[in-house]
Amino acid sequence: MTTKFLVTGGAGFLGINLCRYLLKKGYDVRSLDMAEFDYPEIDRVEVVTGDIRNEKIVNQALEGIDIVVHCAAALPLYTPEEIYAVDVVGTEVVMKSALKHKVDRAVMISSTAVYGIPDHHPLFEDDRLEGVGPYGEAKILAEKVCEKYRKNGLCVSILRPKSFIGEERLGVFAIYYDWVVSKKSVPIVGNGKNRYQLLDVQDLCEACHLASTLPKEKVNDVFNIGAKKFTTMKEDFGAVLTKAGFGKRIIPTPPKLTILGLRILEKMKLSPLYKWVYETAPEDSFVSIEKAEKVLGFKPKYSTKRTLVKTYEWYKNNYEKTINKTGISHRVPWSQGILKYAKKLMIL
Repeated sequence: MTTKFLVTGGAGFLGINLCRYLLKKGYDVRSLDMAEFDYPEIDRVEVVTGDIRNEKIVNQALEGIDIVVHCAAALPLYTPEEIYAVDVVGTEVVMKSALKHKVDRAVMISSTAVYGIPDHHPLFEDDRLEGVGPYGEAKILAEKVCEKYRKNGLCVSILRPKSFIGEERLGVFAIYYDWVVSKKSVPIVGNGKNRYQLLDVQDLCEACHLASTLPKEKVNDVFNIGAKKFTTMKEDFGAVLTKAGFGKRIIPTPPKLTILGLRILEKMKLSPLYKWVYETAPEDSFVSIEKAEKVLGFKPKYSTKRTLVKTYEWYKNNYEKTINKTGISHRVPWSQGILKYAKKLMIL
């Protein structure tokens, strides 16, 4: 009998990539999402449309499911109230229903935002948790929910991925790629000499699969997930500008002054960039993936540089389809706010 997966947030960026990954592996896949599932895979994925906070819908979605991968989340541009309701209360509903339906195991997608703005690197799974802003704080609380249901007998793998990108990833990264496509140099916070780790969505899908299939005694734990190979922000992000071939470059800026300006713009709701993005941008930001490598056998295929470049190539080829869309998910570009005027003024 074929194993059946439920992917919450299945219509989102991670969700659709995971659905496709699981279909290729020969699994049966069901998606639960409030958003429309408008992908070519619609005929191969069983779609349940609804809110993860709705117990009736979640119970319906988990009927007959072997493994649930909980990807659904309200991202940082949502209101604090929405973030708490979706990321914490929604996780409670999903885990409660998974236990009720005797699901074999659950995989929870958390975030390295739970580490806040740390004072050392690399970060390990047992480091202190101090979320920055409503999103980071909610992810910590969501992990506590998972730990509670783990104690009640549900096998729950908690994955803490670095920011993940890949083909079809828009969101905040669309701002960066839009500047590149527009033949502009790209300003960054700080001098760009800091080491900054990202993650390819395909490698994250692989980690989800490992957590879903390895023995429970191995996976019933928490794991950092990130790229194995990464260099500095200036070098890795600069590789995209080199690939674009317009002779543009990464422009360093004074970190304290830039952060102050971005704080003001965020408070005035003129910029989509939030605290965890701009305050970690000039600092080292990387986690140890040693535990995932040793316990799960995780072997990331993509370096941060390669992932950034191939995501740019997808964006460039699909630019016309995205320029008139904005929203607050990873599926669409985030509105640049006042940053679009800064782009017009960039003459370097």
